[in-house]
Amino acid sequence: MLGIGPTTLSHYIAAGKVSAPKTVHLGGLRVHQWSERDIEHLRELLPKIKNGRKTRYIKQRQEEQKKQKQSTKKS
Repeated sequence: MLGIGPTTLSHYIAAGKVSAPKTVHLGGLRVHQWSERDIEHLRELLPKIKNGRKTRYIKQRQEEQKKQKQSTKKS
């Protein structure tokens, strides 16, 4: 429904990027009980959450490009 996998969602909850909804126990499992309101809130929030690894590499490339431009200007 959200376009991300359950593992990714669990990582976001563990990292504190997303607040966890109410949990219920079914048998021996702990399950998050998502309401429609929770899902809509998460849909609004997900585009604002940046994937750390992808953005880190993008930032590294941008910094390298800036350094290259600065070094060519000095030459």
